[in-house]
Amino acid sequence: MPRIENSIDINADVHRVFEVTNDIAKWPQVFNEYNAAKVISQEHDGRYTEIIFELTNPEGSSWRSWRLLDHRKLTAIAERRDPRYPFEYMHLKWTYEPVPGGTRMTWVQDFELDEKFDVPLPTVIERMVAHTKENQSSIRDKIESGAI
Repeated sequence: MPRIENSIDINADVHRVFEVTNDIAKWPQVFNEYNAAKVISQEHDGRYTEIIFELTNPEGSSWRSWRLLDHRKLTAIAERRDPRYPFEYMHLKWTYEPVPGGTRMTWVQDFELDEKFDVPLPTVIERMVAHTKENQSSIRDKIESGAI
């Protein structure tokens, strides 16, 4: 099973970083890759929030995902649901930990590609690593500058 894991330190309070990066409705302002983000349902029960949402990229492709926030452990787990293609599955775990000077945000993506997807796995991994690092750097810059 392929795995992508990247971390970045952000000079901001851990709760602020958790809040900003898990506010799905604002993802078009947080991420460069989404033109739209629609929350389908959101249920908050004390420690946890469950979110079902739909994202749309600049090319017009949309998909639904599920996300569970743990407000005590400051973690988010998620999976891409429908359509999954080009993945057979995509599971994500984001963790947030206080470090001197701010927050270490770590994203782990475990996935399998759909057998019909014709891009070689090493190419997909290379693109995903670069894409994740770009997103994390952009988020860091936006939070630290006060843009979001």
